[in-house]
Amino acid sequence: MIKPQERFLSEGQGYFGPRENPKTETECNVWDWDQLRMVKVKGTAKLFPPEEDKECQVLAQFADYLSPEVRAVTVDDDGLLTGVSTDPEEDDTMFVAYLPFSTVKSLADCRIIRHSKLQELDRLGPGVDLALYDDESGNPQKVAFKFYPCAKPRILQMAWDELSVVKSLPLHPNIVPFDRVVLEDVESRVIGFTTKYIPGGSLDNPRVPFRFEWLQQLTQLVDFLNLELGIMHQDIAPRNLLIDPDTQKLLLFDFDWVACGKKGMLDGRDDLTGVVFTLYELITNDTHFTSIAHWDRNMDMVQSISEWPRNRKLDSDVSTFRNFLNEWVATRKSGGDMERYLNAPKRLISPDLPTAPDYNVPFELGKTLDGETIWKTGLRSTRTAMEMGQYCFRWQRLPQSRLLKESENGML
Repeated sequence: MIKPQERFLSEGQGYFGPRENPKTETECNVWDWDQLRMVKVKGTAKLFPPEEDKECQVLAQFADYLSPEVRAVTVDDDGLLTGVSTDPEEDDTMFVAYLPFSTVKSLADCRIIRHSKLQELDRLGPGVDLALYDDESGNPQKVAFKFYPCAKPRILQMAWDELSVVKSLPLHPNIVPFDRVVLEDVESRVIGFTTKYIPGGSLDNPRVPFRFEWLQQLTQLVDFLNLELGIMHQDIAPRNLLIDPDTQKLLLFDFDWVACGKKGMLDGRDDLTGVVFTLYELITNDTHFTSIAHWDRNMDMVQSISEWPRNRKLDSDVSTFRNFLNEWVATRKSGGDMERYLNAPKRLISPDLPTAPDYNVPFELGKTLDGETIWKTGLRSTRTAMEMGQYCFRWQRLPQSRLLKESENGML
């Protein structure tokens, strides 16, 4: 089940008047990762001050009890529900023009699975489900299904880069393997991909012991990614590390921040820094550095701490871990590291994100003062796309809590 603190995402507050006036009417669009839909929350500036995202807490109180047709809710200054609306005009969800599989030549060699063939088993996190399907031989395959239902250009670019890289990675004992491209059933458009599911949870759980050999495997893997393939994971953290219960090897997953060469590189997200902060967090269980923006972090913040208190079961002394880490960092920093990265011998190339043909279809934006129609191409609302007859894949689903109750009642 999705963690409560990760379930809702606010797109900010819209004020119809001075935001300093507590009586100013306010609207907030909130994305629900559980039901995969947008709900507009209406109230006043008194309840919804700027940048506090209180609308997420308000919606969380009753989101599971709303009809699937509800597009907007109104609350009083105490956050209590006073009204609902099913008017489609209230739906500000943006249209995602998924790429037709037949037009994406870089994915031509990938195995595929239809969305209808995936049986949902659980919702692991925002945009990630645990699913089951039968392969061509009738063997059940349990997979993690990753998808991107939001139309934000930055997120769509990240999704494309991740898919392009993950499907191209060579099989490696320390990387969760790619499985298939997921296509929706009507027009065979690419809506996500699957990877092998590894049970047991991530190293984000402080009760999971940590072995010295896993640090060695992590540094060797980072060297391989950076210096052989020319890519940066850029999000190495305990939450993105697993232990394979069959091989007892460390596994890295979640490449949605990946950089290929200079493309997509971000300050403070290099993998050396990621490994240093990851080891510090694994040993100490101190997570406060994760609240610091990456561009404001540097590895000296933790390397300069003389004593790392042990708050996790380890198979070696803390000094053994730290000495190895320091030697590895020194080796990587010894000269020419960035040049080696940019000139990696087996460098992976992420192709540019193609423009979906749907975005080239002009739509009516409004009219000029002279009454002439204003036509525009590019991003548009789902409502506009549907009015134009464009195919829209609808993600919306029932809340997981309701499905669990129905399942329990069916077992009685």
